[in-house]
Order: sequence, then structure tokens, then C-alpha cells
Amino acid sequence: MADQPEAFDEGPKWPLWSARSSRVLAIALVTLVLDQLSKLWVLFSLNLIEGDKLTIAPFVDILLVWNRGISYGLFQQHSDWGRWLLVAFGLIACIVVWIWVNRAGSLWFLWGAALIIGGGLGNSIDRIAYGAVVDFVSLHAYGFYWYVFNIADIAIVAGFLLLLYDMFLSGKEKPS
Repeated sequence: MADQPEAFDEGPKWPLWSARSSRVLAIALVTLVLDQLSKLWVLFSLNLIEGDKLTIAPFVDILLVWNRGISYGLFQQHSDWGRWLLVAFGLIACIVVWIWVNRAGSLWFLWGAALIIGGGLGNSIDRIAYGAVVDFVSLHAYGFYWYVFNIADIAIVAGFLLLLYDMFLSGKEKPS
């Protein structure tokens, strides 16, 4: 088929599915399921109300917090407009990362992207279902309290760190 344009032979420039997509989807789904199960456990098995604290270890508490903002409680939204804006932002970010997955190939990048997608979807589901994100892990030591977070937040931060590692430290070799 020499008459076909060269772009035809290469396939689409921005495919929505590639050989690596199923791996990324599996990692994202495991992340999403673990996040949602942990939140359901806190909400319906522990029966905590906002502000209730359950001490797990001298430095870890389960503390139910409804986060209507983003990381560190920034940009708190108490209106439906703000809530849906954050839902849209989260879903658009997941779509952009998904498209990006099909353009890059390193293992570090794929794991990072999958964790970001799974965590982003987990927090977006919370906003849709409850109007806020369920945060419950409170780390503290010597009077210093870190912000309250959840498994989706851990996944997003870990994914971001893997993307940074891939961009700046992993070298030029990019296995497919």
C-alpha cells in the first residue's frame, strides 16, 4: 500500500487505546477500588462522624474530614457550582493523563499515570456521591499534624513523584 500517506502507516498520533492501556487501566482500577473500599469502611463500618478520631498508633489516627477543596484543604467549595467545577477538573485531568499514557512508554511513567488516574477518579467519585472528598488518615508526631488525606491522595502524590522521576532522573532509555 505504497499509495497510502505515511501517517496512515504510523497509526493515529493520539490513540485512546494502545498495548500499554490495559496495564494502566488495571493499576488505575486497583487504586480506585482500594480507595473507595477504604472510604466505605470509614463511613459505614466505623460509623464516624466528622471530627471523630480513632487512634491506630501513637502517630496515626483515623479522623473523618469532609474536604470540599483540593490538597491541603485549599480552595474550599461550599456551593454546587464549585463542587461540579472540581469534579470537571478532576475528570478532565484524568482524561488528559490517559491520552498522555498512549504517547509515552517508560514503566515509571505508566505507573505514575495509572496512580494519578485511579486517585483522581476516586476523589471525583466522592465529590459526585457526597459533595466532598472523604479524608481520614491523620499522621502526627511531636505536636506536628500533617494534613488529613486518603488513599487516592497517596496515589496521586506517588504518581506525581514517579512522573517527576521519569522526567528528570530515569535517563534516556524508554522501554516500550
